[in-house]
Amino acid sequence: MEKEQETLQTWKERVGQELDRVVAFWMEHSHDQEYGGFFTCLGRDGHVYDDLKYVWLQGRQVWMYCHLYRKFERFRCPELLDSAKAGGEFLLRYARVAPPGKKCAFVLTRDGRPVKVQRTIFSECFYTMAMNELWRVTGEAHYQREAVEMMDQIVYWVRKDPSGLGRPWLPGTPASESMAVPMMLLNLVEQLGEADDELAGKYAELGDWCAQRILQHVQRDGQAVLENVSEDGKELSGCLGRHQNPGHALEAGWFLLRHAIRKGDPELRVHIIDKFLLLPFRSGWDPDHGGLFYFQDVDGLCPTQLEWSMKLWWPHSEAMIALLMGYSDSGDPALLHLFYQVAEYTFCQFRDPEYGEWFGYLNREGTVALTIKGGPFKGCFHVPRCLAMCEEMLDALLSRLAQVPDRGAASPSADPAC
Repeated sequence: MEKEQETLQTWKERVGQELDRVVAFWMEHSHDQEYGGFFTCLGRDGHVYDDLKYVWLQGRQVWMYCHLYRKFERFRCPELLDSAKAGGEFLLRYARVAPPGKKCAFVLTRDGRPVKVQRTIFSECFYTMAMNELWRVTGEAHYQREAVEMMDQIVYWVRKDPSGLGRPWLPGTPASESMAVPMMLLNLVEQLGEADDELAGKYAELGDWCAQRILQHVQRDGQAVLENVSEDGKELSGCLGRHQNPGHALEAGWFLLRHAIRKGDPELRVHIIDKFLLLPFRSGWDPDHGGLFYFQDVDGLCPTQLEWSMKLWWPHSEAMIALLMGYSDSGDPALLHLFYQVAEYTFCQFRDPEYGEWFGYLNREGTVALTIKGGPFKGCFHVPRCLAMCEEMLDALLSRLAQVPDRGAASPSADPAC
């Protein structure tokens, strides 16, 4: 057990130090002191190469700053909170554009003029997360009113009438369901219901509905997690139906695992670990070069996405969270070994020891394909969320180990080579 504790302690220190470096990168380079909000199109050294502001990334960074401020004493500094509030006020002034007061823009100019609206719910989802977390750290009620109002609008679009999203119905469009929608809603249920019995009760049925919708993506007699299924939970034909995203399945896995733990459902927890953690990891890990493939075809055909074999930052971040959470819940040492395997690859390949933050895009062999640190899809979210959650889980595991006698557990190899 002593060796196990040493290895956990080593990783806790590495993760914590990396979190500090990542947050410092965004605090130094991304703050727009003139208009509020954040620059997310950042080059390797943090220079701004485009000043467009992507609403979902604005919301993510507000949420991340507030979450760090609330959960970690070392991040409880005025600059972090002031920047989060400036980002939140930027969103309040400019994000909701179409129709007036409802749909959020996807892209804004630096000074808040709308550029593009997407026919999805994701800008609105991260707007909701930002407002709820701002309320938690400031106590200012108008943020919470915004969060609940937008949450209810999202639920209406998803479960009653999607016409407000501006997505026309076309006769050739398959009646499909992407796993992204119910898993995002499940995350919002967790966010709004945290330490809030009233909202937890209000959204309890929605959480169960989301979990059921995610679980129906387990197909092929339990041997595959498919990204898209029919509305009644059947496999679809063609490339759409065969599409797999291992990182997304792992992220859905830890969302589901939190839900099952909260529900006190041990059978569901075992099922989730098997189907949403172990299964996508085993199918998605590249046996030749390491790392998780971005996309796969369940029948082993060549995926149509040109980037299918690339290794991206966010699936590895989500895998680290999922595997460590699975181990924390089950105590299965195989999950801890897999966490170390992913963490070693991730720290070695994505981390930039010179300028800070992580590279986002590697080719299959693990070399850097794009040197940018942020863009339309990568901001201050997946990396710091992963590091923060892993630091908390590692700390909890160390506390638990300190309270039990030596179990004689086998310990994985210690320090990563990088």
